Amino acid sequence: MQAPFYNVKYEILSRKIVFIAKRNGRQGADVMADSLFADEYIKCKLCPRKCNINRYKSHGFCGETAIIRAARASVHMWEEPVISGENGSGTIFFSGCNMKCVFCQNHTISIGENGREITTKRLVEIFYELEEKGVNNINLVTADHFIPSVSKSIEMAKNKGFELPFLFNTSSYISVDALRQLDGLIDIYLPDFKYFKSETGKLYSNAPDYPDAARTAIKEMVRQMKRFDKPYYIDEKNVMKHGVIVRHLLMPGGLLEAKLIVRELYETYKDDIFISLMNQYTPILVNVDDYPKLMKKVTEVEYRKLIDYAVDLGVVNGFMQEGETCLESFIPEMDERGI
Repeated sequence: MQAPFYNVKYEILSRKIVFIAKRNGRQGADVMADSLFADEYIKCKLCPRKCNINRYKSHGFCGETAIIRAARASVHMWEEPVISGENGSGTIFFSGCNMKCVFCQNHTISIGENGREITTKRLVEIFYELEEKGVNNINLVTADHFIPSVSKSIEMAKNKGFELPFLFNTSSYISVDALRQLDGLIDIYLPDFKYFKSETGKLYSNAPDYPDAARTAIKEMVRQMKRFDKPYYIDEKNVMKHGVIVRHLLMPGGLLEAKLIVRELYETYKDDIFISLMNQYTPILVNVDDYPKLMKKVTEVEYRKLIDYAVDLGVVNGFMQEGETCLESFIPEMDERGI
């Protein structure tokens, strides 16, 4: 399904911008993208696509305008144990995505089918609503293309005394300049390292520059942790308060590339980061004629070989998944709950 088209009128008043948005024929005059004018949305270069689209007038490659859209806010129990813990992670799923992976596990929001428009003020309210549920952190999932607005919401919350850690859950296909807007605001980074080879990035995400972009982004995330005394901190309840956890989703037939990623991460950062190796790939919306390798699940043998390889390298700070995680029920329903 094609992303809904927005007709957006705007007027700049003293560096402020007021929106009147219509979607699906419904007036949304109360929806404001940001109370402060954000230059980054005019010729958008928040990610390596550098589509240069004026998102105050149209959609970027990500499928989104400058108005925040989110599809779900809820307590999530299935992140890494130091993230979810016993109380869960306060997860907010944002609509749109700049990757467009052919195997996307959250396709209903990444291609713009689901999501509700919200203001930066409403986003702050969601932070507090999740806090009331006792969560360990605020988990911002795929908020890359809304960084100017999300960073403002975080600042608003912190100025009100909000104390929960903020977690940025990202594909890592993001510019360093965009990430620097989050410096001092994000406590935990949860980036992907999807592809080691440019050819794989091109094949599955039309992003041959993904490996280099991810390396540069992860390096910046690790740098930002230097504001703390230690690269990571896990409290007495086994809950992370700050740090970087790099994820890799093992793909069918992708064992060699996965090993190369693990080796590079460990040789570069040693125990300053955590490496999370995932086996939950689920064949969804994949065209069998175009991508026959992706029509099967990862085997237990493949996954065990990857785990053994990481252990043999000396990886101590790592996570693995157990049991049958490659199920559609493992993927949350994007029903605008909590938005």
